[in-house]
Amino acid sequence: MPTPPAEPTSVRSLAELNAEIRALVDGGLGSLQARQEYERLLVEWGSAVQDGAVEAA
Repeated sequence: MPTPPAEPTSVRSLAELNAEIRALVDGGLGSLQARQEYERLLVEWGSAVQDGAVEAA
């Protein structure tokens, strides 16, 4: 059975990730590269949110 890809581990704060996502969106998501970067950032942001929830528990 294949192993699933590892989830990215965020070393950046949510504020840093949020600022990067906002800047990317403000610049437009018209290119494939921009959309792929946006998706990657959302996965990293989600992982950071989840890590924060686990640490807070």
